Amino acid sequence: MDKSLGFIIDALPLLLAGALVTLRLTAAATFFGSILGIALGIARLSKVKVIRLLSRIYVDFFRGTPLLVQLLIIYFGIPPLLQSFGINFGLDRGVAAILGLSLNAAAYLAEIVRAGIQSIETGQKEAAESLGLGSGETMRYVVFPQAIRRMIPPLGNEFIILLKDTSLVAFIGYQELLKQGQLIVAKNFRAFEIYITVAVIYLLLTILASQVFSWLERRMNPTT
Repeated sequence: MDKSLGFIIDALPLLLAGALVTLRLTAAATFFGSILGIALGIARLSKVKVIRLLSRIYVDFFRGTPLLVQLLIIYFGIPPLLQSFGINFGLDRGVAAILGLSLNAAAYLAEIVRAGIQSIETGQKEAAESLGLGSGETMRYVVFPQAIRRMIPPLGNEFIILLKDTSLVAFIGYQELLKQGQLIVAKNFRAFEIYITVAVIYLLLTILASQVFSWLERRMNPTT
């Protein structure tokens, strides 16, 4: 027991460094995924059929295929494909990780945004337009501020899912929390102790994220 605890204590600095990388990766993917997801969510409600169709194809592809496969395509598939056309192109592991996670998260965030916007009563949009607001102003000042409050719970769930999904970038060699654990196990062969510690760190991170979003939900609730 003491020996197992010793292995865990020795591994903690590297695992915590990996956890910090995981948080940075999650934050970056959330930022870029949110920008694209908002654009896609609004595009899903566009009156232009082509825009709706293209956004639907994007969402269906990234929601309908495994994230791991998407990461493998981006990191291992796209560079050789472009190089076969004479284009000298390569991707850093970190860039590929952020790109893959962001593109995937955007598809799910788009549906959250679409549902949030559609949940706002039509009468409020009509009232804003009757006051002389254009469609863009109505979305910015009336619809979206109310919709964002309703999006907080599903956004929290998506953030937690994304946080856990960062473990998949270990398969392209990016050294986040899980990859650090794998490297440690390769040296000391103490798989149970290391992986259970990795699991506990992920659990603590998800609990912390859940508490933050619960506080944010209460903070943005006008009735509390």
